[in-house]
Amino acid sequence: MQVKRWESEPVEELSPAIGRQVVHTANMTVARITLGAGGVVPRHDHVHEQVANVLQGRCRFVVGDEEQVVEAGESLVIPSGVPHEVEALTDAVVLDVFAPVRDDWVRGDDAYLRGPR
Repeated sequence: MQVKRWESEPVEELSPAIGRQVVHTANMTVARITLGAGGVVPRHDHVHEQVANVLQGRCRFVVGDEEQVVEAGESLVIPSGVPHEVEALTDAVVLDVFAPVRDDWVRGDDAYLRGPR
């Protein structure tokens, strides 16, 4: 059994406004994403199902052609293959759960997340 403490895990800075901590298992990926107000994850899609759980703050999600503001204590389901983006309306922390495992992240093939430095 492994216990992970988010407070002890290093934060990977993807851009000045986005940080990421990740735990991969054999079948899923769990990521704790910190977003500064105004931070944007650009429109993208992937084969993974995703559940975005907003732990702190408020975020505007665009999934397909639908827009939804999601705030602390709420979750949003993003189906496989559907283009989506997110903007932090306030400082926010989002716990993303993906299935299957984000092998693109394991390989480092996540340039869409990495903004200008």
